[in-house]
Amino acid sequence: MRIQQQGNNNRLQAPSSKLQAPSLKLVVFSLCLGVLVSLCLVGCGYTTRSMIADKFHTIYVAQFVNKIDITKETDTAHRYKVNRPTLETDITKSVINGYLFDGNLRPVREESADLVLKGELVEFRRDALRYTDDDEVVEYRLNLLVNISLWDKRENKLIWEEKNFTADTTYFTMGSSAKSEDAAINDAIKDLSRRIIERTVEQW
Repeated sequence: MRIQQQGNNNRLQAPSSKLQAPSLKLVVFSLCLGVLVSLCLVGCGYTTRSMIADKFHTIYVAQFVNKIDITKETDTAHRYKVNRPTLETDITKSVINGYLFDGNLRPVREESADLVLKGELVEFRRDALRYTDDDEVVEYRLNLLVNISLWDKRENKLIWEEKNFTADTTYFTMGSSAKSEDAAINDAIKDLSRRIIERTVEQW
């Protein structure tokens, strides 16, 4: 009877050893899955950084030059172009701040820069979009056009250039959505600098 009881005990213990093997496999599988997910997340995060960061780290933003010719009529509206004092300086400062915020390229002095960005302000337009019944302008569109070029300073080589690179914004002169022209110009400058930074740090 004792031998038979021990046999029964052995038969009862056998299933427990079989249950431990799947549990161990489950733990190993969970660990492997966790490592794989972590690697994927790291890889996805890395690809959000600009491809130019491997070769270039710093940039010098040259002072934008105002090349607006206010005596020349536009081709479409047949109106004289408008100008605004220090507009090219405001654009330069906004572009520098954009690079600082983006983080892919660090603005530095020209002598220590990997890249040099040059720009020319060639047009600043303000076009009326909507009028009241009394012919008062309700909505304007502002356009900023610049010529920009990016240079590899170490090799003194032109990387790319863009002519008539454009940014714009609209604003209302009355109503709950009314905005001053100064505020609208700041919006247009921010839009321009954002577009320039995106153009610079994208994969060429």
